[in-house]
Amino acid sequence: MGLRADAARNRAAILSSASEAFAEHGPKATTEQVAQQAGVAVGTVFRHFPTKDDLLVAIMKESLERLTTLADESTLADFFDAVVDEAVRTRMVVTALGDSRLDIGDALRGLTDSVARLLDQAKAAGAARPTAQVDEVMALLTAATYAAQQASWTPDLRQRTLAVILRGLS
Repeated sequence: MGLRADAARNRAAILSSASEAFAEHGPKATTEQVAQQAGVAVGTVFRHFPTKDDLLVAIMKESLERLTTLADESTLADFFDAVVDEAVRTRMVVTALGDSRLDIGDALRGLTDSVARLLDQAKAAGAARPTAQVDEVMALLTAATYAAQQASWTPDLRQRTLAVILRGLS
């Protein structure tokens, strides 16, 4: 049982360290840097993630899990905020994946039911206009995540952009 707990701890440390390494070093981050930051041997990284792409996809899946959990306990405005924060946080991971298997925009489309529920709650609270539709909100979320992944994205631009989006929905 201790081995499984150690393996789970190592995996979590590797994912956390990998997220930080890619944020700091961009696509050039190495598995050696990840291992050193996680306090594990490089072989441990490869046991959990045989390729760098496997590691990148795992980071994105973890990101999606965080967003899915948040969608279940959030408001539409808070969810927009969190999605944009997550897009900024994973920007270098998406860059490193390139045209590979997963990006945050694609992942968001899997959250449509949760977003529809958030939109219904926002409508009931008067925070979204009654004619707003979930496909419009999903398009806005996808556009906001794409914008957040650009180098020109600044905290000021983020604040102004989200204000325009949320004003437009209300």
